[in-house]
Amino acid sequence: MPVIKLIVLIATLFFSQLLSAAQPSVLLAKVYDETKHHDVSKYLVSEKFDGVRAIWTGTHLVTRKGNTINAPSWFTAVLPNVWLDGELWTKQNDFASLSGIVRTKIPNNHDWQSVTYQVFDMPDTNLPFSIRYENYNKLITNLNSPHIKAVKQYRFINNQLLTDYFESITKQGGEGVMLHLASAKHTSGRSNELLKLKPYLDAEAVVIAYLPGKGKYQDMLGALRVKTPEGVIFSIGTGFNDDDRRSPPPIGSVVTYRYHGLTKNGLPRFASYLRVRAGL
Repeated sequence: MPVIKLIVLIATLFFSQLLSAAQPSVLLAKVYDETKHHDVSKYLVSEKFDGVRAIWTGTHLVTRKGNTINAPSWFTAVLPNVWLDGELWTKQNDFASLSGIVRTKIPNNHDWQSVTYQVFDMPDTNLPFSIRYENYNKLITNLNSPHIKAVKQYRFINNQLLTDYFESITKQGGEGVMLHLASAKHTSGRSNELLKLKPYLDAEAVVIAYLPGKGKYQDMLGALRVKTPEGVIFSIGTGFNDDDRRSPPPIGSVVTYRYHGLTKNGLPRFASYLRVRAGL
């Protein structure tokens, strides 16, 4: 073989090894903000798994930083030669144990029996996420392997249905939910096309006014206008049942609400009514 061709071959092999070890192109989530992301029906929603992010390159399982995950050969043997993205997961509230299993250089077969690969994307820069979901769901169904799972996606037509789903997940001990823009093609980096909604904080505020309901809530409460101890005034429009809307908490009463962080203006994000403070 001529010297020049040999040099080119060596260089090609060298750079291909560098590329295979490089950080993979992954999509990262921003925080869900109800004030910015009004139309939740445009998103597919799934449970957020508290696991280790794992990308199947088609030949290797790696972290989002590109580090090799030393899974047993039987664990990856069933995976096809396609790019998959997901989470290695055991169960809710078990991240420390899972992390220890995944970090082990020589995999422990017994420990890995409890691990599942929760696949939530089959990246393709030419296809919207709604189609990619159909593709990975079909692929994993056909694999029919108990440790490879397709993460189920849901659509919700309004924020209240999203809240209901979110609360059902967190009450079971789940970490939260993910919202993926159904029309979005795969890209890398942190993007509004993928959003995370994690559990709320709790706080209290004084009821200062009522806002009238509309539509099916005509002649009932639409929202509470409240004021926090710090003087922040905002509205709470979700979390009420019909009885609450017919007989809302009295003006001047203290109510407990749940929220997910603060907006840049210091307003509670995704505020939802919980109850009147006990004793009032």
